[in-house]
Amino acid sequence: MSEETEAHQDTVAALSHVDDYLKIGQEYDCSDIHLPTASPPMWRRYGQLQPIWTNAQKLTAADTKRLAEGFLSPKELTRLQERGDVDFAYATPFGRFRASVVTQRLGYDMTFRIINTHVRTMDELALPRGIKPLTQYHNGLVLVTGSVGSGKSTTLAALVNEINGERNDHIITLEDPIEYVFESKGCHVNQREVHSHTDSFAAALRGALREDPDVIMVGEMRDLETISLAITASETGHLVLGTLHTGSASRTLDRVLDVFPTDQRDQIRVMVSESLRGIISQQLVPRVDGNGRALAIELLVNTPAVSACIRDGKTFMLPGVMQTGRAVGMMTMDDALKNLLDRGVISPEDCLYRAIDQDEMRKDLKERKLLA
Repeated sequence: MSEETEAHQDTVAALSHVDDYLKIGQEYDCSDIHLPTASPPMWRRYGQLQPIWTNAQKLTAADTKRLAEGFLSPKELTRLQERGDVDFAYATPFGRFRASVVTQRLGYDMTFRIINTHVRTMDELALPRGIKPLTQYHNGLVLVTGSVGSGKSTTLAALVNEINGERNDHIITLEDPIEYVFESKGCHVNQREVHSHTDSFAAALRGALREDPDVIMVGEMRDLETISLAITASETGHLVLGTLHTGSASRTLDRVLDVFPTDQRDQIRVMVSESLRGIISQQLVPRVDGNGRALAIELLVNTPAVSACIRDGKTFMLPGVMQTGRAVGMMTMDDALKNLLDRGVISPEDCLYRAIDQDEMRKDLKERKLLA
């Protein structure tokens, strides 16, 4: 529990404004703040969801209504009342947050993702060296994948930041909502927010192709039209950076291909095999010392062998190809987890729990007498 934030009183009442909770979340290095009806205020800290105070009063429907109406603009409040949910970037003098407010059975629920306004470099994130060449292409498709809360946006921002500092190009970012704000360096950076500046990712992507872009960053490739446009853009002289909610390189490619009708998949496999530059899949794993989370990264780089697997529909062979592609920086997720384990950063239990091939990982850990 959160004894370090306990108040010297019997109970902690609801605070007057959501900003008060967000400041606390920033101070204690949290990733998310939850303000749910009929529950105490919660935070997610180092991957664990728990009450901010163990002696906090539960938020009532009146509390969450007051808090929501205290920070939502008239436009956002109208959208919430009409649709039942609203998502947007919330900016304050002390930071930026990805806000989500929904109506549920008991009242309003609010969730805030705390955005680190400092765009960290690839070196600060300790990203593998094999990733940097992916930012040097002038066309093709680079995908950053992982589950919700795995740090995809932070990695993607680092890639954009690298391009922004090293090249003289036009970068367009399409996001929902805008998280990291980029100041133009060598590049001209144009950031658009879905629902605020455009109706959808697909509409924004169609518009972007008419704006003379060199690099297009797509915050989320959610549907057939967006994925199709992104692949087309990557083939027509643009470097496209995108994200997907998938856990490994092979699953990412299966997801991309499966979204298309069956009669188009042979053509799409050929297109992707030629346009793909690389896939970065990542997880944030709790550190064994309890001090935050460690980044585990799987990296696939498109080589002739990888291209052949994609073209022939044999994505199940990719882990083996990645094992033999270490010279160009490739690494499987399970090898990345083992590296963290060998360095004493994560526990054997977390290494097993996060593994892609758990049977093989369990066998390996038992042989090394790291598991009973």
